[in-house]
Amino acid sequence: MASWLPETLFETVGQGPPPSKDYYQLLVTRTQVIFRWWKISLRSEYRSTKPGEAKEIHEDFLENLHLQGQTALIFGTRILNYVINLCEGKFDFLERLSDNLLLNIISYLDLEDIARLSQTSHRFAKLCMSDKLWEQIVQSTCHTITPDVRALAEDTGWRQLFFTNKLQLQRQLRKRKQKYGNLREKQPQAHVFLPAGS
Repeated sequence: MASWLPETLFETVGQGPPPSKDYYQLLVTRTQVIFRWWKISLRSEYRSTKPGEAKEIHEDFLENLHLQGQTALIFGTRILNYVINLCEGKFDFLERLSDNLLLNIISYLDLEDIARLSQTSHRFAKLCMSDKLWEQIVQSTCHTITPDVRALAEDTGWRQLFFTNKLQLQRQLRKRKQKYGNLREKQPQAHVFLPAGS
C-alpha cells in the first residue's frame, strides 16, 4: 500500500538552539532519513567548513540514538516522534490525500462527523469550513438552486446559507432583490432553495 507514497515523506528545516546560527535540514524518504547541516559562523576557523550530511536507512535510524537526539534538539520531540513513526511504517494516509479528494469524502459525512473532523487538525478545520465543501453539501441536499440563492451564497458563504432557516433565507433573498434587483426578472421564478430538514 505504501507504493503510492511520494519519494519524500517529510521535510523540515531549522536553526540550531542559541547561540548557534547553524542551519539544519531533515528529510525522510521512503527508505532513508537524511540529516544535513551547514555551519554558520563569523569565526575564521569555521569559514572553510563544508556542509555535512548523515544518511541512515529507516531501521538504522531507529537504533541511532545520537541522530535521534540531534533531531530532537534541533526540531523538537514532536518531529522526532513523527519521524520514528514514519520509519516504523506508520503512515497517515488520510493526511496525504489531496484537498479536492478529501472535500469529496467529507461531503458524504453527517454534520456531527464534520464538526468532529474539524477539531482534529488545522488542515481539516480549514477544509470543513471551506465554501467549496458547503457548496457541495448544499447542492447534494437541494433540488434547485436559483441564481438569486447562488448570488446570496457567494455574498454570505455556502455554510452560512446551509444553516440559515427558511424564514431568514426568504428575508435575506427579499433584501438582496431590493438592493440588487432580481437576477432573473424576465424568466419565470423557480422554487426557492430550501435545505432538507430546515
